[in-house]
Amino acid sequence: MRVEKVINNNIISSRDEKGIEVIAMGKGIGFGRKPGSEIEDDRIEKIFKLENVDDKEKFKEILASFPIENIRLSNQIISYAKETIGVEMNQNVYLTLTDHIGFAIERQKKNMIFSNALFEEVKLFYPNEYVIGRYALHLIEEQTGYRLCDDEAASIALHIVNAELNSRISTTFTMTKMMREMMQMIEDTITIPEKANYPKDRLIGNLKYLANRLVSKIPVMGRVDEELNDFVKANYPQEYQLIDRLDQYIFQTYQCMMTEEEKLYLTLDIKRLKDLYVS
Repeated sequence: MRVEKVINNNIISSRDEKGIEVIAMGKGIGFGRKPGSEIEDDRIEKIFKLENVDDKEKFKEILASFPIENIRLSNQIISYAKETIGVEMNQNVYLTLTDHIGFAIERQKKNMIFSNALFEEVKLFYPNEYVIGRYALHLIEEQTGYRLCDDEAASIALHIVNAELNSRISTTFTMTKMMREMMQMIEDTITIPEKANYPKDRLIGNLKYLANRLVSKIPVMGRVDEELNDFVKANYPQEYQLIDRLDQYIFQTYQCMMTEEEKLYLTLDIKRLKDLYVS
């Protein structure tokens, strides 16, 4: 790999085999180097490939301003997340998570502790990502000596969710808030029994998919099964009315609406939960 530009002692920019700019990280790989210098492969710890030019420029700034230890931390956390969840993630997570970890550590040094308003929701809706957040806190403490508050586990989890969904952190925050409000309206109306783990997980999964579609304004194509539509409305009127109220609330609050098919399937989820309580 040849140096195109030295960003700092540990970060350089280069080109891959297709001529696309990449950012390489390694202890001391930029020290004393000049454009055109060759970098040995075994000295390169990580190569970052960012698609967006603006993000690439900002990432260079972040990499230049933060210690290499923080960058390694975010890389380790993301690698662990990929292994644990087994899904592709938007490369921008290297940007957002490195940025977040750096500021979180600086806040901790100054004893500035902030709570996460969606802490409980993250634990409920994104349990796997929250586990990754807890792992991240352990790793950060182990490598820096600073123990971040538990709320930071939820904040890190949201960055992982954001990378999974390929969305902005503000979108992920709004989506989680919407899920909390929908779940609260459901729990205020029906009793969800303790033994309802699978039906509740199914409902949460459907709410997650729905909230992501609504907040991201992803269009849905398809036709409503009129026979199922008539059956559900005739046989489960109370459950359907609950979902209809949810839909009205979402429209008033977020200016988006469910499709009729989504309302039908959520109605069936509610019916399953109510049947478990009765039995």
